[in-house]
Amino acid sequence: MTRAIRIDRVGGPEVLSLREVDRGEPQPGQIAIRHTAIGVNFMDIYHRSGVYPLPLPATLGVEGAGTVVAVGPEVERIKIGDRVAYAGGATGAYSVERVLDAARAVLLPDAISDEQAVSGLFAGLTAQFLLRQVHPVKAGETIVIHAAAGKVGRIMCQWANHLGATVIGTVGSDEKARIAAGHGCDVPVVYTREAVPEAVLRATGGAKAHVVYDSVGKDTFADSLDCLRPKGLLVSFGVASGETPPVDLRVLLAKGSLFVTRPSFGHYMNETAAYRDAVRELFALVASGTISIVTGQRFALEDAAAAHRSLEERRTTAATILIP
Repeated sequence: MTRAIRIDRVGGPEVLSLREVDRGEPQPGQIAIRHTAIGVNFMDIYHRSGVYPLPLPATLGVEGAGTVVAVGPEVERIKIGDRVAYAGGATGAYSVERVLDAARAVLLPDAISDEQAVSGLFAGLTAQFLLRQVHPVKAGETIVIHAAAGKVGRIMCQWANHLGATVIGTVGSDEKARIAAGHGCDVPVVYTREAVPEAVLRATGGAKAHVVYDSVGKDTFADSLDCLRPKGLLVSFGVASGETPPVDLRVLLAKGSLFVTRPSFGHYMNETAAYRDAVRELFALVASGTISIVTGQRFALEDAAAAHRSLEERRTTAATILIP
């Protein structure tokens, strides 16, 4: 048996409850790990609230790190006692121990701590597929990143800056503007004080951006389109403020033959080889100091509801993790 945060119905943070559950034994191709740290992501909120439905009852969480405590048949790459981390795949991270497919587990190098791993793996891999696959960012491009001081945003700012792009980032306060500026954001824009399209127009001398990366959704969708130059791309990868409205294709034409895409972690990180390649690229940038991974908030596993409230109310910076 083990302890896990479960939901029986979708709703607010109050539906989260800590329970005793059967961990199960690893089957062929699986391992069991004892978590030392667990990542909290907006994906968990989408699962909890029903935006992305799960079969119920369910244990939340798509990111964790810990020590391998059991290995199933046909697993050769990983052994008991190894430090591993994972992101994506089946939910179940909000637990003291869990069983998962060995293909999702990556061995942690000495240079990467368990807390670093769960503070940056899901977010870092999200940054990787957004900046390197959805649109391969090139030196000299101008991009806009919404929520630039958040967990994903600050990694994206650092990575895009490393690639040679000019980064404009939106934030909700002067304090978050300072955080974004310290992590590769060239032009922080405080959206509570100035209109984002006008700020982007001014920062680019009227040229606007090549790409906008939007994790906010409903509240920023229209502004994101107005930040783009002709033939620009809007990458809508989150709905923190609610689902985006339906797109009238005539609007994309009128605003300059724009492109819009809605990518998902699963579609870009489902194939094992691509997943491991992206992990290696991310860990190399972290080990070199190009990307810094910061843990902003720590909550006990039983306080998962409080962690969700803090994230939803935008009271967090950097990563939020649970400690079993």
